[in-house]
Amino acid sequence: MAEALSVSQALNLAKASLNKVSATIVGEVSELSDKPGYKAVYFTLTDESSALSCLMWRNSFSAAGVDIKQGKLVEVSGIFTVYAAKGRMNFDVKTIKAAGEGDLRLKVAKLAKKLEAEGLMEASRKKPLPAFPAAIAVVTSPRGKAIHDVLRTLRRRFPYAEALVCGVLVEGAGAAASIIQGLQAAQQSKAELILLVRGGGSYEDLMPFNDEKLARAIAASSLPVVTGIGHEPDNSIADMVADIRASTPTAAAERVVPNSQELASALDRLQASMTHLLTNKLDQARAKYERLLERPVFTNSAHFFAAYDILLEGASLRLTQAIPHRLAADEAFIKSTGSKLSGLASRLILPYQNSIALNAAQLESLSPLKVLSRGYSIVFDEKDHVIDSVDKVDLDQRISIRFADGIISGNVADKQHAQLKKAGDKD
Repeated sequence: MAEALSVSQALNLAKASLNKVSATIVGEVSELSDKPGYKAVYFTLTDESSALSCLMWRNSFSAAGVDIKQGKLVEVSGIFTVYAAKGRMNFDVKTIKAAGEGDLRLKVAKLAKKLEAEGLMEASRKKPLPAFPAAIAVVTSPRGKAIHDVLRTLRRRFPYAEALVCGVLVEGAGAAASIIQGLQAAQQSKAELILLVRGGGSYEDLMPFNDEKLARAIAASSLPVVTGIGHEPDNSIADMVADIRASTPTAAAERVVPNSQELASALDRLQASMTHLLTNKLDQARAKYERLLERPVFTNSAHFFAAYDILLEGASLRLTQAIPHRLAADEAFIKSTGSKLSGLASRLILPYQNSIALNAAQLESLSPLKVLSRGYSIVFDEKDHVIDSVDKVDLDQRISIRFADGIISGNVADKQHAQLKKAGDKD
């Protein structure tokens, strides 16, 4: 019979034996203790029937870069060990990584961080949606439930928009490339925005929407892209880089178009509000108009011209006073000027007065009238021609004789030639 061992001896023997057993284990994290300051992270892995306590030293856990949480499926590698003080077996984890879907999620998370660092998820690069799109491109499977939900929602909410369906693969190896082609076709159409949708599925089914090339194609789209992929909890990289992310295909369709019934109700409210505002405006204008009509300027025409009448009266008074004053001043000026002119004329004429008097005397002595006053007369024929010879007169001819104090007329009864004496003749 073997010698009996103490508890400590037995546990140390078990520990030495278990330390030689290494394994790779897949399980679901059911419990987790990750407290700052602890040298190790403690968690429990479970399956359908068993649980395994695990620990991982802090430096190894940090180097692994795995974000573990309860319910997450992980794959660990390490050795079994025994904690002798408590008689408890642990699995000493050397490496850890996400298993199955967990591994996919880790890859997606790393890609998301990469694209976020490049700015593809920045809110500043998100394009706004048109308020009333006339044409909408729907990129999805033409045979899935999502396309029917989207078309039904668009018809119900905004039947004026035209839906352009770009049929693509949304699942499988070639789905990402097919979706990229669908986005390119949508941008070449007359659409104003793009709906990228698909129904629910497993995480693996939705992996095409976590493709890096697809993410870059969405970010580079010339049209706004609205995603509705899977169900409410699902969130793909396509959702992150899209301009708008909706929880489901139906929610995406509701997001891009207004509700026509709500629009009609809003228009009715606006019409009522505008009618009310215009009515109030007209009432205010009418009241103002009536107040203006009551003003004296409109009720009494004399009031309107009163100020002008006062101005006219003042102007008339000034004119009445100004004209006589002006005329008197002008009259005085004329008299003064006339006196000056008379004096100036007298001084100018004075040198010529004697010459004028002498010439006037000479003219007067030569005047026929002066000769007539000395007893002479002038004979005229019927045509008032002067008769200066007997030969120019016929018997019985009508003649006129001009004296200094009058004229006599008559017919010639006789004519005789006078015997003129010559110098030296004796009587």
